[in-house]
Amino acid sequence: MKPTIKEIKHRFQSGEITESELEAFRLDERKGVKHIVAQHDRKMEEKKRLKERFEEMLSFENYYKEKGKRCIAGIDEAGRGPLAGPVVAGAVILPDDFFLEGLYDSKQLSVHKREEYYEYIQENADVGVGMVTSEEIDHLNIYRATKLAMQRAVDQLSEKPDQLLIDAMKVEAISCEQESIVKGDQRSVSIAAASIMAKVSRDRFMKELSWEYPSYDFDLNQGYGTKNHLDALKTHGVTPHHRKSFAPVKERILL
Repeated sequence: MKPTIKEIKHRFQSGEITESELEAFRLDERKGVKHIVAQHDRKMEEKKRLKERFEEMLSFENYYKEKGKRCIAGIDEAGRGPLAGPVVAGAVILPDDFFLEGLYDSKQLSVHKREEYYEYIQENADVGVGMVTSEEIDHLNIYRATKLAMQRAVDQLSEKPDQLLIDAMKVEAISCEQESIVKGDQRSVSIAAASIMAKVSRDRFMKELSWEYPSYDFDLNQGYGTKNHLDALKTHGVTPHHRKSFAPVKERILL
């Protein structure tokens, strides 16, 4: 007696289906079974694509490991453009056997995926997070503040890196070899991991800030100059967490 379509669907969902079962289901003429098998094939094809992309994104790490580097840290930042809140950098050293399906530029992942990946990276890698406040940004300028956040992130690592892979920047204050990689969060798994640590850390900070300043929608706009944020600036004024050197905020102060 053939298993029901419901039973077959459950077998696929369990993730424990055998090759012999799969071949048998491929021969099943029922439309519902064909649909389940087609879904499975698409899922397997996507997993294969993500695995291949992950392996491609290991090219920088593999290159430096072949040159004898032992601790390769990826570095990225979040929050250079907003009108409020800190700039945050992440630094991540991944273990040799690390794999995280779907790891990529944090901006292209859903909030749920970013949070899920954040927890996984935190548990399975050497992680540092550095933060530079809005007051420090006003004092230093955003470019120098970003470099300082990266320096602070590296300082939080358990191990001292001997090679840095940085998304489109170099940090002169860190004394080890560095490579600046344009669109690094899409080309290096270490930088992609760092981008997630930076983005999620900053988003969590802005969410907490929104509880203190609910009118500005910091939990939704992360401090960027959305219409609601700019309207709140006009109505409620500048908070201590706004970047007073940034034009829209500076204009409100000068009025």
